[in-house]
Amino acid sequence: PRDWQGAGLSPQKKSREESSGEGSGVEILANRPYSDGPGGSGQYTHKIYHVGSHIPSWFRALLPKAALQVEEESWNAYPYTRTRYTCPFVEKFSIEIETYYRPDAGQQTNVFNLSAAEKRQRILDTIDIVRDPISPGEYKPEEDPKLYHSAKTGRGPLGDDWLEAAAGGPLMCAYKLCKVEFRYWGMQSKIEQFIHDVGLRKVMLRAHRQAWCWQDEWTDLTMEDIRQLEEETARMLAQKMAKCGEVEEPPIAGRWGTWRCAWCPVRPSAPLPTPSSPSMDGSAVCRGRVLCRGARMGGCCPGRPP
Repeated sequence: PRDWQGAGLSPQKKSREESSGEGSGVEILANRPYSDGPGGSGQYTHKIYHVGSHIPSWFRALLPKAALQVEEESWNAYPYTRTRYTCPFVEKFSIEIETYYRPDAGQQTNVFNLSAAEKRQRILDTIDIVRDPISPGEYKPEEDPKLYHSAKTGRGPLGDDWLEAAAGGPLMCAYKLCKVEFRYWGMQSKIEQFIHDVGLRKVMLRAHRQAWCWQDEWTDLTMEDIRQLEEETARMLAQKMAKCGEVEEPPIAGRWGTWRCAWCPVRPSAPLPTPSSPSMDGSAVCRGRVLCRGARMGGCCPGRPP
């Protein structure tokens, strides 16, 4: 159904408000329309997720604090979307997710037109927002489709036979093609399995349960309403990150392009240049502290512009 487009966009504001915590947060670097890209015309977004509190301690111990960031680039041309995740400090890591939203119950077998070789490599996994189990620590009654009833649409609650009961009525299936790459010997299988089980499947299950149970918040929204919510979300997240000391200022127009302002813990021994202007070593100064171009990845750049 067309109204599901709002479900994929507007709940992100509420979700990000709830998912912040120590070592966590989101920065929205870009949110703009495009006319010639994946899926044709759509909306491009570029975000940075600070994920320190959301990864296993054994893996976190292997990484510097500055590496606990994931970049997301997304192209939303509903009913097609493409999202790519990378980590600047882990060059051989990436997650790419393509999605098609189709008005059916998931009967299509090759919506992505995969080759015979690609089909031999794929693993099919059906996510059921009603019947799939939720861990006790993550369960919330208000996000349970078996309990939720929409005051605006009259939908719900859903029973275990919800797919059969909805036969002949409006249905929507999100077909997702997930590709994970972590090419490091000795860790590849463990990391990739964790990403598939926790970073992808559990997150997708929870996100779609939330989208269903939050439908009274998005069902009447127009695209203009959604864009306004996105702008409000960007401002709110910037304020939260500033309080955490991760981001203090809006972008600075520097000698080598646009600079993203972040506190650098290192002070130079030489006198500081004029505040908010780029220095010759590839850093910039804001309120008396050096801002490194490399701070875009959360660390301190030694002083060379890319």
